[in-house]
Amino acid sequence: MIKLLTASVFIFLTFVGASQNHRKVSFGDNPDDYFLEVEPASHSIKTVLVLMPGFGQLPESIFPETKIHNVAYLHDILVVAIGGGPKLYLDDTVKQKLDKAMSFVKETYGVQKDQFVIGGFSAGGTINMRYTEYCYENPDEAPIQPLGVFSVDSPIDLFHIWNYFQREIAKDYSDAGVGEAKFVTEIMEKEIGNPTKNKSTYDELTPFDQSLNTTGNERFLKEPAVRVYHDIDIAWQLTNRRRSLIDTNAFASSELINRLLLLGNDRAEFIQSDKQGYRSAGFRHPHSWSIVDELELIQWVKELAN
Repeated sequence: MIKLLTASVFIFLTFVGASQNHRKVSFGDNPDDYFLEVEPASHSIKTVLVLMPGFGQLPESIFPETKIHNVAYLHDILVVAIGGGPKLYLDDTVKQKLDKAMSFVKETYGVQKDQFVIGGFSAGGTINMRYTEYCYENPDEAPIQPLGVFSVDSPIDLFHIWNYFQREIAKDYSDAGVGEAKFVTEIMEKEIGNPTKNKSTYDELTPFDQSLNTTGNERFLKEPAVRVYHDIDIAWQLTNRRRSLIDTNAFASSELINRLLLLGNDRAEFIQSDKQGYRSAGFRHPHSWSIVDELELIQWVKELAN
């Protein structure tokens, strides 16, 4: 068992992290074909940790919100931050981008396909969850075979998030919530239609469908370690957004983990964070990178690598 990092080490990591620089690495001709790299201090890479931001966010948005890359820096972990664009799902465009990027990382840094752990915030976690399923469904075709995948308050059931958007619009309470619901719904309608008329498309794109009585795409998550992180603060949701538990991303995530445990994946975990979510601007929000305990996450990554 690897010893947990001490608080003093964390303080040191935070200090060195403040002076760290990430490097922009292009892997294609498209201007969006780039990732941000934080190479470990040792220049010896045991694991690659792939991080993806939320819907429409750039890779640069990750580092102000979390110290994951700071902690990874001293532990032989290469951090790769890559954006998925204005996408909530792993469509062909995003999959091809990730395939190209992961192949580039393997070739450039001399790592093997089973030296990766991937995860993301919000839509980034949804995308990487489905990408992990794709990698295990198509092991000969996929460039990597992730040891583990994690999501940070991600909507991993596309049917559920669509229905939530409709409830949010109908309630018309929160300007932020209604604006997001209308904006993303419009994009989904344009790209993949709605789940009633285009169920087969949603079946293909969603990492999980809790309405199924049979096993869906989650069957491909039976082998890798799986984590879902959530800040369960229903009082905040009710007070600030007029949302109940069914309106949260944790609702579907808890059912996913339950089904994975029933499938025999004892490394499937629901992490109910003891850290309250705060954005880097200083305001409280359960939907934040900060709900992840960076030290404990890196400990988990190292254990998977060993």
